[in-house]
Amino acid sequence: MQEADYAAIAQAVYAFAERDDPLAKLVKEALHVIDEAFDTWGEDRVSLSFNGGKDCTVLLHLVAGSLGRRAHSQKPLKPLAAVYIPVPSPFPQLEAFIEDAVKAYHLDLFHCPHPDGPNFPVETVATPGSVAAPVQDLPKHVKGGEGMRRALELYKDRFPHIEAILIGTRRGDPHGARLSFQNPTDPNWPRFMRVNPIINWSYADVWAYLKMFNVPYCTLYDQGYTSLGSTYNTFPNPALRVSPNHPCGRCGQPSPPNGVATSSSPVPIPAANGYPASDEKKTRQTLPDSFTLLNSDPNAMCTVDDLPSDSLPHVSTLIHIAGIPAQQCEAPPDNVLSGRLDAMGPEKPPSTCRCGTQYRPAYELMDGELERAGRAGGAAPPGPDAATVLHNSPEA
Repeated sequence: MQEADYAAIAQAVYAFAERDDPLAKLVKEALHVIDEAFDTWGEDRVSLSFNGGKDCTVLLHLVAGSLGRRAHSQKPLKPLAAVYIPVPSPFPQLEAFIEDAVKAYHLDLFHCPHPDGPNFPVETVATPGSVAAPVQDLPKHVKGGEGMRRALELYKDRFPHIEAILIGTRRGDPHGARLSFQNPTDPNWPRFMRVNPIINWSYADVWAYLKMFNVPYCTLYDQGYTSLGSTYNTFPNPALRVSPNHPCGRCGQPSPPNGVATSSSPVPIPAANGYPASDEKKTRQTLPDSFTLLNSDPNAMCTVDDLPSDSLPHVSTLIHIAGIPAQQCEAPPDNVLSGRLDAMGPEKPPSTCRCGTQYRPAYELMDGELERAGRAGGAAPPGPDAATVLHNSPEA
């Protein structure tokens, strides 16, 4: 990620804010809220909540513009105070992106530790399969955001002079519907003013901004993830899954380094069958060496590890893993997969390049209400047409 030029960002975003455009009005509104926060509390008493997600990445870019206009400098006069409260088991790509953003934007980022264990979740969504109990199984006196509260207590003790925190919450987020531009923290929480500059933005607005200003973002969003949390409860959005007859399109394409993606990333041109071109015509379907079969029960799955044999494993080697990790049993012999395995045969793809299930990038999700469909407990997509390519959109 290149070093952010605060002065150039300021010139670009403030000029755009004066246009007669729906997104420009939202940008102008957000800049006004940010400027007002700095005017009210001063730059030394305002912090930025930054976890590497798309929303706070937009907010970081806007804050850089606000500070760049004030300082008339390519760099902030002093590093911008920021706080990061990680969820349990964060994605490595997200952590790498955060590190790059800290360097590029000159952030003074405090990694705020939080108590581990089932009694202190950071998120308010269930985490099936994690070592921590799902939210619905917590003791009655413990709320879903207890870990967040404890982390902010540590942050307040360490930085008592911080009075306001800029947050990338939007109205469509959980608990965001009733928020305004400024909201104090709830009773029994550390005293901060929560400042929400992009509260009125939609999912589509966020991606329109990132693409328009070519703002680097985490690579996970190019892999079908639309809302990022813990690895325990975050998956590619099923609404962005590529249909089986759609070419894979990613063979031979290396992932962007350090978890950073931009709108200028190249678009691969795949072979018609999803694999590199081959002179030999293939007549049978193939499977990779290992695969995962999701059961109708979301808490169960069938898996198989790599085997030394060139042929696909027999169904009896599949292991059915129940919701309890320690409980295992062999898959029943009449499993529907048995006939499919026999029909596909042992043949392998013609190349070492094999493509599994593929997903379109996050900015191609048309229905913003499905943003959290890839999160445990999120909305389920109604059908295959829930997400389509934005052919005529400026962010496509």
